[in-house]
Amino acid sequence: MAVTNIVLAGLGGQGVVTASDLLSTAAFSTGLQVKKSEVHGMSQRGGSVTSDVRFGEQVFSPMVPDGEADFLLVFEPSQVEINRHWLRPGGMLITPDDIPEGSLRNRKSLNVALLGALSVQLDFDEATWMQAIRTRLPEKIHAINEQAFAIGRGAGERLGRETQTEGV
Repeated sequence: MAVTNIVLAGLGGQGVVTASDLLSTAAFSTGLQVKKSEVHGMSQRGGSVTSDVRFGEQVFSPMVPDGEADFLLVFEPSQVEINRHWLRPGGMLITPDDIPEGSLRNRKSLNVALLGALSVQLDFDEATWMQAIRTRLPEKIHAINEQAFAIGRGAGERLGRETQTEGV
């Protein structure tokens, strides 16, 4: 199995690191080897943050090489062009624009909604993702994040169909 490369990017306080933890937990629970790294910007809140997650049967480095990300999840629209160089040709960009505006009960759950959109493209069952959410997040926010994940999953299915149609 090839290594899957995913870069998550946004600003401090948007849940980039939390999302990468959830993704890593889901991948690891399926028996894959997982490597993860983070780069924090100049300030704890508001500075640029990226997190690389790589998984497969055998992964040697936590860093996604420039131009080799299979997926780029960007949590803040202003960070799209800054981080586009990570994406490989034919890779998939997932942004907040892919989540229907006003669909989230809490804007802070955008990170989990973007993971929901990504989840459609990965070979992990939904129960694996739900277990990662329940394991990594406080119980009081499980329901809102499970709902955000479902909204993102619906958006990911639409995004996947659009991507397939564009390739024809």
